[in-house]
Amino acid sequence: MFSAPTIRFGTLKVVRLLVILTFGLSLAAQVRFVPQNSGVTASLRGLATVNDRVAWASGTGGTVLLTTDGGATWLRRPVPGAEALDFRDLAAFSDRLAFALTSGEGEKSRLYKTTDGGASWRLLKTNSDAKGFWDAIAFSDPKQGVLMGDSVNGRVVIETTTDGGATWLRRATPPALPGEGGFAASGTCLVVRGKRDIWFGTVAARVFHSRDGGATWTVAETPLRQVESSAGIFSIAVGPGGRLLAVGGDYRKPEQAAQVLAVSADAGGSWKQGNGPRGFRSAAIFLGPKLVLTVGTSGADVSRDGGRSWEPVEAAGYNAIQPGWAVGPEGRIARVFLK
Repeated sequence: MFSAPTIRFGTLKVVRLLVILTFGLSLAAQVRFVPQNSGVTASLRGLATVNDRVAWASGTGGTVLLTTDGGATWLRRPVPGAEALDFRDLAAFSDRLAFALTSGEGEKSRLYKTTDGGASWRLLKTNSDAKGFWDAIAFSDPKQGVLMGDSVNGRVVIETTTDGGATWLRRATPPALPGEGGFAASGTCLVVRGKRDIWFGTVAARVFHSRDGGATWTVAETPLRQVESSAGIFSIAVGPGGRLLAVGGDYRKPEQAAQVLAVSADAGGSWKQGNGPRGFRSAAIFLGPKLVLTVGTSGADVSRDGGRSWEPVEAAGYNAIQPGWAVGPEGRIARVFLK
């Protein structure tokens, strides 16, 4: 990754993807989305970058893809029995070890694991809550991970593992608002930093934070748009120190730019409304101490001051972004470069 505030982006080094910025050019002019041939037409939302050659992507119709050559080729890695499921999130640590999450009501939410590059898959867990819906996973290392789902019995579902997904512990979260849960849109409504810090954002535009691996929680309101059921927090980006960004908006009104960004300077304890980006955004990442990139179905934006100001980037619509790649509708995959 460019910087490593959350382990879900892998261990990619800054120097392997960044080229020295050309003096005098705007940062937006230096960001390039180069389309790649995924070989599929699925809507892609899951993305996990391992390094500058290895990445995983996933989406509808049981789609799981792997590249080991920087995206020159994307290989299908089918999951037996999951051909009709929607893979919304991934966590990966090599070209062999990966976790893949499907989202859907009840047993359509499942978690799979491969240790041989997708040649075979093991079903780790199936949602036992008939009205439950899993949204995202995040792993701090191959053993320790977190799973998030929509509220069941008045609590947002959070489960943690310390043995690579073999066993899971349901955590007690603060009371949820009616219908509160997450958007399974990019896998980044849930993020972790190290083995202790966990954050997740919800459809009610609230951010939950645990400093002790899920044992206890605080919750804070944000000024993001939350009136419609299609609006709320879609992604949290963790920067240096206590700086966090929450992005979202209304996915049914992608051009609407009001209340799509919130900023925290105290690790999520309090939030202020930010300026920009230009519309609904489903994913954001810090690429460096102050360099942030965000994407959505209406485009992409970049900030070089930690999210205080933004410049538009020439790009098609994408659902998810991680260092080096972005994925989106109709099998869309792009390699993301800084010139």
